[in-house]
Amino acid sequence: MAAGSREMSTSQAQAMLEDLASVFLRGTGTGESADSRPIPNPQAGYRSLVEQIPAVVFMVYLDRGIGEAYVSPHIEATLGYSQAEWLEDPVRWYRRIHPEDNVRWSVEAAEMFLTGKPLRSVYRVIARDGHVVWFHCEAKMVRGDDGQPWFIQGVAFDITQLKEAEAALQEERNFVSAILNTVGTLILVLDVDGRVVQFNQACEQISGHRFDEIKGASAWDLFPVAEERQQFQLAFAELLEGRLPPKFEAHWATGDGGRRLISWSGAGLADANGATRHIIATGIDVTESKRLEHAILEISAREQRRIGQDLHDGLGQHLTGIAFMSKVLEQKLADQALPESGAATKIVTLVNEAIHKTRELSRGLLPVVSDTQGLMSALEHYASEVEDLFGIECRFECDRPVLIHDDAVANHLYRIAQEAVNNAIKHGNASRILIDLSPLVDADGEGVTLSITDDGLGLPEDAGSSPGMGLHIMSYRAKTIGGTLRIQRCPQGGTAVTCLL
Repeated sequence: MAAGSREMSTSQAQAMLEDLASVFLRGTGTGESADSRPIPNPQAGYRSLVEQIPAVVFMVYLDRGIGEAYVSPHIEATLGYSQAEWLEDPVRWYRRIHPEDNVRWSVEAAEMFLTGKPLRSVYRVIARDGHVVWFHCEAKMVRGDDGQPWFIQGVAFDITQLKEAEAALQEERNFVSAILNTVGTLILVLDVDGRVVQFNQACEQISGHRFDEIKGASAWDLFPVAEERQQFQLAFAELLEGRLPPKFEAHWATGDGGRRLISWSGAGLADANGATRHIIATGIDVTESKRLEHAILEISAREQRRIGQDLHDGLGQHLTGIAFMSKVLEQKLADQALPESGAATKIVTLVNEAIHKTRELSRGLLPVVSDTQGLMSALEHYASEVEDLFGIECRFECDRPVLIHDDAVANHLYRIAQEAVNNAIKHGNASRILIDLSPLVDADGEGVTLSITDDGLGLPEDAGSSPGMGLHIMSYRAKTIGGTLRIQRCPQGGTAVTCLL
């Protein structure tokens, strides 16, 4: 039965019983009490109405024998005992109460007798066949004109199905909770205001906070970097509006004052009306994987630099020596007017070509010279090469010197510029390209801004949904050195690629 119907039945039954208490007498009494108080005659219509209530209605007079007690026929459908069987044993009710609820029921009943407060309780009763029935009982003690306890009336509703449903739901919750707390993924459930509703064990281990400490707190406080905090808030707002934002990475504060890099994704949880009520954010700790990736890139870059240096200083110098000796040989043969001088000239030409190719290979493997001004020189030289090779305008601008002491950072920035220029030429059909390098000073400290702007066709409308490998590589390089890559369509046309470090 629904909650509203149950409350109506309870109030109606209690009101009816209080107004016409004697309607429930079984007729086995004398019709008069031991004292002078009269017992009203039963009213068959009223009895029929009460006995149709799908609940156990009962009443017991405190100053008379058991023969003047009443229990509705629903007792048989609920517990398997007939009215007569139930009433013939004055302590049957107490003996059939479940052992785990017996003491509590006794305390609550005693409190009703002593204070006169209504009894509202949920307890179990063992039926005739041994199965357990859950009852929600509401009882009230009525006093006579002299203030003495007169009778107890009440209604007991069978809520077994409700309790079984609650138990099944609790079992499912325990199952889900066990899954949430055993997976290594961070699971953060937020309300529509961004307050923490659920916080699994993985979150506790990363943050160093227990769920009871963080419950109800703002999720924004867990993000120490202002820009990343804003990024999380923007993604949160998109989820509230029913949109699915892309995955992003942000640092999370740990209990020991450190930071862990988390890759976040999210989803909205809607109610029956389709309105978003909760946001579920899932995160994977990628700190170690990023550290390993960075180490691999460092090793790769170091090997490239070593090979480039070996080509330049080793093979290049060796070929230069061969070219010098070949030139001397050519000159001697020419002085003697020998026909072999022509072959010597060809050898000199081939060796010089090998030297040129070696230098190109060396420059490709080691584009940025190990110097604080190496990136500026490399970008300026690259812009000049692009102009000569493709016949388009490609300028490098750097109003103030940008000194980078980390060779790996300088090489990644160079590769980002190189990839952006290649995309502008091959996919954007650009005729003008500007490479700008400038220092950056903001609230988080000093940094570098590298931007590549072109006048080409611009990004396609669906570029964000399926970016090419070049965009992935640029973004990956930016993240590797702790930077942020932004790719936007220019208002006047073309594309702007910006790396903020």
